[in-house]
Amino acid sequence: MRDREPAPQDAERRLSTKEAAELLGVKPETVYAYVSRGQLSSRRVSGGRGSTFDASEVEALARRNRRESVGTSGSGGELSVRTRITLIESDRYFFRGVDAVELATRHTYEEVAEWLWTGRMLPGSTFTAPSASVAVARRAVDALPEHAAPADLLRVATIAAATTDPLRFDLSEGAVLGTARTLIPTLVAALPPAGHRRRDEGPLAHRLWSRLSVHKDPDEASLRALDAALALLVDHDLAASTLAVRVAASARAHAYAAVSAGLGVIEGPLHGAASGLAHRLLQDVLDQGDAAPVIADELRAGRRIPGLGHRLYPGEDPRARALFALLEQIPRAEPALLAARDIVETTARHAPLHANVDLALAVLTASCGMAPSAGETIFAVARTAGWIAHALEEYGERPLRMRPSGLYAGPKPPQPLPE
Repeated sequence: MRDREPAPQDAERRLSTKEAAELLGVKPETVYAYVSRGQLSSRRVSGGRGSTFDASEVEALARRNRRESVGTSGSGGELSVRTRITLIESDRYFFRGVDAVELATRHTYEEVAEWLWTGRMLPGSTFTAPSASVAVARRAVDALPEHAAPADLLRVATIAAATTDPLRFDLSEGAVLGTARTLIPTLVAALPPAGHRRRDEGPLAHRLWSRLSVHKDPDEASLRALDAALALLVDHDLAASTLAVRVAASARAHAYAAVSAGLGVIEGPLHGAASGLAHRLLQDVLDQGDAAPVIADELRAGRRIPGLGHRLYPGEDPRARALFALLEQIPRAEPALLAARDIVETTARHAPLHANVDLALAVLTASCGMAPSAGETIFAVARTAGWIAHALEEYGERPLRMRPSGLYAGPKPPQPLPE
């Protein structure tokens, strides 16, 4: 049987090299690499030096690339991204295949951050802030009003630090790691002291303590709890803020801009600010001496109880369990620990929910002389390391791959112009 003659509407649509590269989100040289690997066919332009490509072939390859890099999960159609950083399963989580709780309880925050970035353990790792970036970041933060939230302070400090770094647009791994090791201590150094002199030397947790607690001379157990909290919170897969960071990195924003994107997301009460709500709830229970009336007031007002349950952990949040164990070694934390237990037991009468890390953070902040917003600061400083790990990973992927398609649900066009 003879093949039918193609109708005029069947004639293939051809794309230039530039058009094919734009559709695929790659450089023109990569288009020809696809041809050499047999993934695309090309046709020389008659009388010219360039080539053209079958539009349907290019579009099919673009769809295939998107499926391989960014897809949908089998449950709920949620966005999923391949990553080698964090795995969460069976009420446990792992950093590059290693139990995250064990890492956080045996190593410092700086060491865990290095592991997350490089896959190598570097004992004794320390981060040093350049004096020039600290000076600029402090001036920027000091200019903000007193009621500015932690995310405001850190976002302004991040932007200020970026202006002092002429190499910020270098997205090579070495350059980004250099940014990470200086940006995090700069953020801590830029924060105002909590009533006494700033500490600008020693482990990062010790420096951060002087920005959060009114207790001037912390005991070793309290410092260890803060350091572990930072390490436990360093990453948690594709949380909302981390996704924002990866979108920014996909567009090839530099590391400071990517971190700023993450800081812009954590202010929500369902993310980084959740520990502050748990702190206030815990303080109310401590003031009244009983969780029952406090829980009743929350429910009567139609509010969810903060610090309880987590969608990724059907059972207990392993971060909360680890932090509670460390807090039990701090004598002054006992009242807050008992109040937290009262909250869980009271709420369990109608909803069997376990404590999550926000409630554990609230116990730390409430018992160590910290403001309700301190948990948000701890979360943001800790997660900055994870954000940079994800940005590094995204820089190695095809640019602009984080581009989902919108499902238009508005009026069918064309509509008349409004009068």
